[in-house]
Amino acid sequence: MKKSNKKLNPAITKELKNKTILVTGGAGSIGAHLTKRILDYPVKAVRVLDNDEHALFKVGKSIDDTRLRLLLGDILNQERIELAGLNVDIILHVAAIKNIEITEYNPIETINTNVNGTVNMVKMAIKNSPKKFLNISTDKAVESTTLYGTTKNLSEKLITWAGGLMIPTKFASTRFGNVIETRGNVFEIWNEEKKNGKPLSITHPDMKRYFLKIDDAVEFCLECLIHVNNGEIFIPKMKSYSIKELANKVSKKHNIIGLRKGEKMVEVLMTKEEEHRAVERKKMWIIKK
Repeated sequence: MKKSNKKLNPAITKELKNKTILVTGGAGSIGAHLTKRILDYPVKAVRVLDNDEHALFKVGKSIDDTRLRLLLGDILNQERIELAGLNVDIILHVAAIKNIEITEYNPIETINTNVNGTVNMVKMAIKNSPKKFLNISTDKAVESTTLYGTTKNLSEKLITWAGGLMIPTKFASTRFGNVIETRGNVFEIWNEEKKNGKPLSITHPDMKRYFLKIDDAVEFCLECLIHVNNGEIFIPKMKSYSIKELANKVSKKHNIIGLRKGEKMVEVLMTKEEEHRAVERKKMWIIKK
């Protein structure tokens, strides 16, 4: 990753200046981009915690910055994360198991990481008292029908609960749709199929999903840090696309494979109950506790 030439947001600069940041799952697609972008700002240090040694190695090779700290560890290891979070100012909790098929076939591991791992992170925050804790969630958490969505829904509820505690740390969550450039995304699969002369695999032509680019997702997370206060859920304003519409941009040849277990035809950003509590802003909705 080359150093970004993007302009710095003055409000984010003020939020991050001289801060030590911990990014869990920081060697993943979103985590690595978050790390790179944070290092554009005048932070003191960025600690990247991940259990993938090779991915950490790649992050270290792609980012040349003395403020980068590569920490090999798992959020299921309480002692490790307490050490990782020592004297940290801000935590961005990205670590999760998210692949729909993998999560459905590995429920114990998924629940352990996505729910119990978040519990561990909250316990660590209560003990170490960082200033802010931002949990990265997904629209799959809304009216969840998959194990992944259910675990992320629980993690959101946990963060909202923690946000109401009378402690120094302020908690909140972000909730956004599919990020186009992440590893294992549908575009990666389609491009590989097109390269091999195969029709594109489509679950259902009428399926709709929210998409945003990874740079937009990263900027949104950093902007949300400014507003973290009391267990809020921040949702960016995203466009919904039909899967067929997106696939046609890659190839007109499609293979309808059917919905996977638990998949919905249309994702939504908020429940009806949440809509009543949501406050609209220029770029986002904020669901109040």
